[in-house]
Amino acid sequence: MRTMTLRLVHRGPDDEGLYADGRIALGVRRLAVIDIEHGRQPMATDNGQLVMVYNGEIYNQHLLRQDLQARGVRFLTRSDTEVLLQQIAFFGVDSLRCVEGMFAFAAWSTERQELILARDWLGQKSLYWADTPIGFAFASEIKALLSLPGVTPDLDLEALSHYMSFRYLPGESTFFRGINQLRPGHVMTVGRGGRRLEELWRPDYQPKVTRTESDLLEELDELLTTVVPEHLMSEVPLGCLLSGGIDSSLISHYAGRASDTPLRTFAIGVHEAGQSELPWARRVASACGAHHTESLVDPDLALLTPRMVASLEEPVDPFGAGVYAVSEVARRHVTVALGGDGGDELFAGYDRYQGQRLAQLYSSIPRPIRHGMLRPALARVPDSFGYKSLAARLHWLDQMADSGGFERFAESLCHLRFSHEAKQALFCGPAAEALKTDSSELLRTIYDDAPASEVLDRMLHVDCQTRLAENQLPTVDRMSMAHSLELRSPFLDRRVATFAMQLPTSLKLRRGRLKYLPRMLAARHFGQEIALRPKQGFGFPLALWLRGPLRGLMLRLLDESRFVAAGLFRREALATMLREHLDGRRDHNYRLWMWFNLEVFWRTWIENDPVEVTEAWIQAARQG
Repeated sequence: MRTMTLRLVHRGPDDEGLYADGRIALGVRRLAVIDIEHGRQPMATDNGQLVMVYNGEIYNQHLLRQDLQARGVRFLTRSDTEVLLQQIAFFGVDSLRCVEGMFAFAAWSTERQELILARDWLGQKSLYWADTPIGFAFASEIKALLSLPGVTPDLDLEALSHYMSFRYLPGESTFFRGINQLRPGHVMTVGRGGRRLEELWRPDYQPKVTRTESDLLEELDELLTTVVPEHLMSEVPLGCLLSGGIDSSLISHYAGRASDTPLRTFAIGVHEAGQSELPWARRVASACGAHHTESLVDPDLALLTPRMVASLEEPVDPFGAGVYAVSEVARRHVTVALGGDGGDELFAGYDRYQGQRLAQLYSSIPRPIRHGMLRPALARVPDSFGYKSLAARLHWLDQMADSGGFERFAESLCHLRFSHEAKQALFCGPAAEALKTDSSELLRTIYDDAPASEVLDRMLHVDCQTRLAENQLPTVDRMSMAHSLELRSPFLDRRVATFAMQLPTSLKLRRGRLKYLPRMLAARHFGQEIALRPKQGFGFPLALWLRGPLRGLMLRLLDESRFVAAGLFRREALATMLREHLDGRRDHNYRLWMWFNLEVFWRTWIENDPVEVTEAWIQAARQG
């Protein structure tokens, strides 16, 4: 257990706690935020019948505490850990349905000799488990499980296949065979009688409100006025990560309004003015009366990748570099930060939501005209290899118009990555056997399970349970916790999430305006110019870098590919993809970056190379 907790020091640099009773051992690393002096873990009830280790924050802890005290429960600390412990001890596991917060915890019942594992509603905190030669084991990160005897980092080839289509791993799978993740909103009970899995909550996207737009705007305002201050509870320095976008700007507004002292805000930007949002973040910070810290960063994305992959235990999206960089800046000043994560997935903030409607309109043009006249014309549009280039958008629209419903949605997810046909051309040997399952079929059940009738809500329903829970939130958690920074996301509070899910789609996407209702709220607080500007995001010109400064690295990667050497990828397929990109014939930057990350992942986790060794290899490859 000590070995496992040492692998998680970055998640809790302030304290370590251990418990063992013969049948179980529990360990925890603590980042002290609430009741620093008395909130140590593992924590047990007075009678010792329930022992808990826990990671997260319970935002309605004061209401839960008051209710328990009214029923005669005596508290010894001010910590939310004790509130969660007593809530379960008094009411049972089903009472978790009343808990609002982000959490992953394990509670051991000494009386029933039973272990209870639970994960929060939307997946802000991760929880992994495995059957090992020495027994059932769990941890907040996979690296702790890999420290156990007999647990080996064997690549799960089916998970690899699904990742290459979606850039996330759907369901319970991880990149490591035999290591699983507990799904959000689920409780697992492990005891002598075996294992039980129960789902306590799931997203429910279907319009249920009939109030006017004006009334709903007021309701969202009141909701954030209530929820955001609850996320400010802390006995250590706290601030907000401020990108200048709608979501983080709104969170900063409500946090600043509730704070007794000027709110600390943190923003990063790049030297390329066209890709930096620092001016917008600066204007928002000024409007919030914040103490603003901004930093120009020039992250070496390729060289940073080994550290990010070591933290995430998966290949990393480029957006992870932005979270990693701003977390590093913020941690110099604060221990806890609020962010705007979740707003895009809940209120429909991504271009592809609007793109589906455009594709539906474009598909109304008869196919012979689209294929015979328009497609050849679109093919002649030169690709600038820039972010969201016109050529890329037109080619996407042309292809998406050939399908509809779920098929169009599934195809759109893997459009920039690897379709089933592309994987058939790339995979060989044992990897080819993993293609028996078409990755898109994994999403069909979730899509069909959505209670909503409109395509937009069905897309949001799938994204909330997959892309958000299995890509966005783990990346945000790991990149921030790599610097021992606790990041909280008020939009992911279940009360806000439920409100968003029950909105009519016309208040999420209206007249081409994404995230309509939050934009209207932002217009109230910051004016039209900030509220109505297009979504920008923290990006990198990867397509151009791969043809320029990273060209040598990619050619070296082709010669030294671990996946080719292992008999999993065909070298000629990789060579064709790379040559098309280098020659400017086709933009493969998403696929090439995914491949590069996979190679870094192999070196880091399969071969167990230290980060420094992989960094040195990248440096040498670029210079060679």
